[in-house]
Amino acid sequence: MSCFNHESSEPICLRWRSSSWFVTFVIGLGVSVDLLVYSIIIPVIPFQLEKLGYTRVSALTGWLLFCYSGGLVISTIPIAWFTERYETRQHPLVLGLLILTGSQILFMFAPHYAVMCIARILQGIGSSMVWVPGLALLTDSAPETLIGTQLGIVMAGVSVGVTIGPPVGGSLYPRFGFRGPFIFGIICTLIDLVFRLLVVERKVAVRWGYDPAAFENVRKDQPPTASLGHEDATTKETIGDPERIELGRRASGSAQEPQVGPLTGSKPLGFLVVIPCLLKDSRTLVALLIAFVYGILFSSQEPALPLHLSKVWKLDSGRIGLVFLASVIPTIFSGILSGIWVDRSGTEWPTFISLIMAIPWWIIVVIEYRLALFITAFGFEAFFSSAVLAPVTTELAAVAREMDGIGYGHVYGAFNLVYGLGSALGPVIGGQIYAHVDRGWLALCLVATGFLAVSTILSFFFIGKDPLYYRLRRFMPPRRPS
Repeated sequence: MSCFNHESSEPICLRWRSSSWFVTFVIGLGVSVDLLVYSIIIPVIPFQLEKLGYTRVSALTGWLLFCYSGGLVISTIPIAWFTERYETRQHPLVLGLLILTGSQILFMFAPHYAVMCIARILQGIGSSMVWVPGLALLTDSAPETLIGTQLGIVMAGVSVGVTIGPPVGGSLYPRFGFRGPFIFGIICTLIDLVFRLLVVERKVAVRWGYDPAAFENVRKDQPPTASLGHEDATTKETIGDPERIELGRRASGSAQEPQVGPLTGSKPLGFLVVIPCLLKDSRTLVALLIAFVYGILFSSQEPALPLHLSKVWKLDSGRIGLVFLASVIPTIFSGILSGIWVDRSGTEWPTFISLIMAIPWWIIVVIEYRLALFITAFGFEAFFSSAVLAPVTTELAAVAREMDGIGYGHVYGAFNLVYGLGSALGPVIGGQIYAHVDRGWLALCLVATGFLAVSTILSFFFIGKDPLYYRLRRFMPPRRPS
């Protein structure tokens, strides 16, 4: 139940609180806050560990990052199961923000490294509860023709959070000490919580004659239990199909909740049954593989890039931060642009073009010529690589709509799981390659290029309802018999 909702009265400001654009704003804000909370303490963790008397600070910091990914991974499956089993988005979202707030308080007062690890695990669990039901709530409410755009806006929130977090944390630490970045993160989380409480889920809005996912809606002046025993011609022209189903159920005295979202009237499957179903579908498998590769690619650069920039161009930590900033800013726009493209043409071309256009820039960044060339190439690399997120998440939504018993919570739970695994393995892979291979930066970028090449080929054959391979085959002239 949302804030200000009562079973016997219509929620206040129902239209805007359940509208797809308000939901998109709230989920985008939540993703930004989640990444801000994740990244704001990265610049200050080493100083706190040194203050507490620890050595080998870089290794301990790496394990704290791993704890976050571990918490995210282990919590994804039960969260996705709960979200679909009980057809609720609001409750896990609110609980996730409370856990996120508690984890920051625990970390802020942590006297030992072990307590820090527990706090980061809890933070990963809270983040999982932000992502899985959040993306499910968005795709519940979004019209099918706008899902790509709205997912692109939400994915831009990732870049916003990562862009704001480290500079704010670095500036607050000298003035307010170790607790300063945490207090800022807690304030942002509580603001996010207020907006989450304002959201009205689609299934609640449908009960009151309004479907945010439909283009044509009707508002009833009377409670939904009144005058619902018939449908005249005018009502059939103005009310959407999901609403007619719900109104018909109430007229017949059915107490069953409306099946909103991707389900086609079938009972949601258990997650242990869902996983084999998803893995048998080539579209889903390739989309999840691309998400896994994306998680590896960017996290693998995190331990190696500062060392590479310091070695080649003698940059200090401040300038290295500016290079990171130059790479993140373009990604704010790439998700939105690719999302708009997805809504206009489907997922096939945006996925393929994003992947294939990213490959040259991963090769150019190995050139040790001028720093300006590196920054430009690094920015384009991030732009095209990040552009793939909107079509991949839209592709998963399309799969959920077409498979009986599969819900948005299931597919985004799988997305969160593979992305979390990729982001957990990435720093280990990148750090080991850079440390133990001659010309480690070159080797790391070539490995990433290989991952992208494989993903590009697979997307050509399997992404979309009508993959590019089969499209192009139809345009090829038939072979003449010899």
